[in-house]
Amino acid sequence: MTLQRLSPLTALAAALLLAGCSLAPKVPEPDIAVPAAFKQATPGEGSWKPAVPAEAAARGAWWTVFGDPRLDALEAQAEKANPTLALAASRVRAARATLSGAQAGRWPTLGLNAGASRARSAPATLGLPDGTATSASTVYQAGLGARYEIDLFDRVGNGVVAARADAQGVEASYRSVLLALQADVAQTYFMLRMLDAELAQLDATLGLRTENNRLIERRFSAGAVAEFDVARSRTELATVQAERAALAGQRARTEHALALLLGQAPAGFNLEVAPLLPAEKVPEVPAGLPSALLERRPDVTAAQRSLAAATARVGVARSALFPALALTAEGGHASSELENLFKWSSRAWLASVVFSLPILDGGRNKAVVEQAEAQLDGAVASYRGTVLSAFADVEDSLASLRSVRDQVRHVDEALVSARRAAELADKRYRAGEDSYLQLLDTQRDLLAVERQAVRLRGGWATGTVALIRSLGGGWPVQQ
Repeated sequence: MTLQRLSPLTALAAALLLAGCSLAPKVPEPDIAVPAAFKQATPGEGSWKPAVPAEAAARGAWWTVFGDPRLDALEAQAEKANPTLALAASRVRAARATLSGAQAGRWPTLGLNAGASRARSAPATLGLPDGTATSASTVYQAGLGARYEIDLFDRVGNGVVAARADAQGVEASYRSVLLALQADVAQTYFMLRMLDAELAQLDATLGLRTENNRLIERRFSAGAVAEFDVARSRTELATVQAERAALAGQRARTEHALALLLGQAPAGFNLEVAPLLPAEKVPEVPAGLPSALLERRPDVTAAQRSLAAATARVGVARSALFPALALTAEGGHASSELENLFKWSSRAWLASVVFSLPILDGGRNKAVVEQAEAQLDGAVASYRGTVLSAFADVEDSLASLRSVRDQVRHVDEALVSARRAAELADKRYRAGEDSYLQLLDTQRDLLAVERQAVRLRGGWATGTVALIRSLGGGWPVQQ
C-alpha cells in the first residue's frame, strides 16, 4: 500500500518516523570493463592503478611541448576572444546562480508587506436586509511575513545536490569546450604550416619547370628537340601553376578558419608564412593508463556529474509522495486610520503549521517519479557511452600516430632515392642520353614523394594534438 492511500494520522506518524531520510538512491556504478592498458600503446607502458577523480586537477599549457612561441600566442588569444568559449562561460555562471537559488531553499524566507485597501460590502454579506445603506471602509496594513519548510524527506537537500552536480557538469563541459578550442587552434595552425611547406615545394617546382621550359624552347629553336617536347613542357608548367593556385585557396580558407577560432574577422587576420620544416621534432606523448583517462577527460566528468544529478532528482520526485510540513508567521499592524497604523493597539499576528499530504492526484506524482527514474537510466547509459567513446578516441589516435610514424620512416627513405634519381635524370637529359618524358616522370615522382613527406609531417603534428585532446588535455608541463 502506498502512502497516498494511508490516513492522514498514519501518514503523519510515518512522516515523523522517516523524517530526515533521503529518498534518493545510491549513485549507480555503471558496469564498464576498464582495460589495464591501451591496445595501441607502446608495449610495457605504465601499469594498472585505480581511477581517482581528478576533474579539479591543474591543467597545464600542453601546447608548449611543441616549443612554438607563435602557437603559444594564438592559444592565449583564442582563450580570450573565442565566442563559443564565452558562451560556455556564461552557462557556467548561470549554473552557479541556479545552485545558489537551490541552496536558498534551506533558509527561511522573510518579506515586508505594506499597503492599503478600500472596500464596501453588500448588505447581505453583513446579515442586513437588502436596501440597507452601507459605507465604504479603508484599511491600512504593514508587517513582516516569514515561511520555512521543514525538509522532512530531503526534498530541498536533494535539489541542492542535483543543482551542485549540474553546476559541476557545466563546468566540466566548459573545460571540454576549452580543450576542443585549444586543440582546434593547434591543429589548424599546423595545417597552415603544412600548407606553407607544400606551397614552398610547388614554388621550387615551378622554378624548375620554368627553367626546363626555357631550355626546351631554346633547343627547339635550335632544332635539337621536337615540338612535342615543347608542348609537354608547357603542359607540365601550367599544371603545377594550377596546383599551386588550388593550394593557395586552401591555405586562405584554413587561415579564415583560424581567424574565427581566435574571435577575429578573416579580413583583418593574416598569419605569417612559416613552412613546417622536416627538422622540427614532434613531441612523444605517453598514452598513460585507461584508468587515468576516466580522471582526465572533461566529457567523462560531465557525464558522471549528470548521473549524480539524475540520481538526486529521483529523490526530489519521490519526496512529492510524502508529507510536507511548513511553518509560517506574519506580524504587523492594521488600522482604518493611517495615523493609528503603528500604535500598539493596532498590532496583529498569525502563526501556523501547515501539514500537507497528497491523497488523490490521478497518478501525477507517480508519473514524475517514473520519469525521473527513466532519466536516471538514460544518464547511466550516456555515461557508459561517453567512457567507451573516450577509450575509442585514444585507441584511434594511437593507431593513427603509429601508422604516420611508420610512413614517415619509409617516405624519408624514398625521398633520398627520389632526389638522387631526379638528379641523375637531369644530368642524363642534358647530356642527351634520356628523353624529356623520362625526366618529367622522375621529377613528378620526386614532387609526389616530397608532398607526401610534408603531409605526413603535418599529420604527425596534428595527430599528436588529437592524442593529447583524446587523453583529456594538459598536464603540468615541466619547465
